[in-house]
Amino acid sequence: MKQHFTRWLPAIAKTAVAKTPNSRTALTVAGVAVLGGLAFGPTAVAAPVTTGPHAGATAAIELATGKRGATVESALTTGGDKVPTKGNRPDREKLIPHGVEGAQSRIPLDDAQLANAKAIVKAAKESGVGERGAVIGVATSLQESKLYNLGHLGAYNDHDSQGLFQQRPSSGWGSPEQITDPDYSAKAFFGALKNIGGWRDLPLTTAAQTVQVSAFPYAYAQWEEQAADIVAQLW
Repeated sequence: MKQHFTRWLPAIAKTAVAKTPNSRTALTVAGVAVLGGLAFGPTAVAAPVTTGPHAGATAAIELATGKRGATVESALTTGGDKVPTKGNRPDREKLIPHGVEGAQSRIPLDDAQLANAKAIVKAAKESGVGERGAVIGVATSLQESKLYNLGHLGAYNDHDSQGLFQQRPSSGWGSPEQITDPDYSAKAFFGALKNIGGWRDLPLTTAAQTVQVSAFPYAYAQWEEQAADIVAQLW
């Protein structure tokens, strides 16, 4: 799994790849630019985000998503302005039954991230993991890829990790084409989650880490609130 989100941001750009039935696009390498630190990247422990993205990180995101000169939003926003509000939102107890662990982080969502969040929530419904599973899935993808569907990033890749969940073909998650398909990758994640005995009763970070086996097992916890907000609005 991806250990540091900062490792791939300096070198990403939007590149079209072969279409799958779900017509997805993955972000791949387009050259290296030295951009420095990233203010809103995940850390080994949950930490609140208090400022907007680093200017270099913003430039890389704009390059990756085709946005030039976009206004940097506060990283404290939820992306709720882009998420359609639905009636009969899931009960908060179903979304966060155990309470959050530690300080929480938030990032703004662009259209690509929102589309990927929708794909994860849809896969959660179809996989039968319910609202809680959807929260775990969205939080995991927020940590692993910031809800971007990442292709192979060359020297910036962590081994052969790709996609929304940074799954590895060499670990049996599927082919690169499969794991960069949001529907496939999300359902693969939920399939593994369902194989964990009593996963619904586990804290989010424990459930996610059991599936992901990350070098930073406590980093997932910081995204639980935002993931719950996203699921509540999309469910």
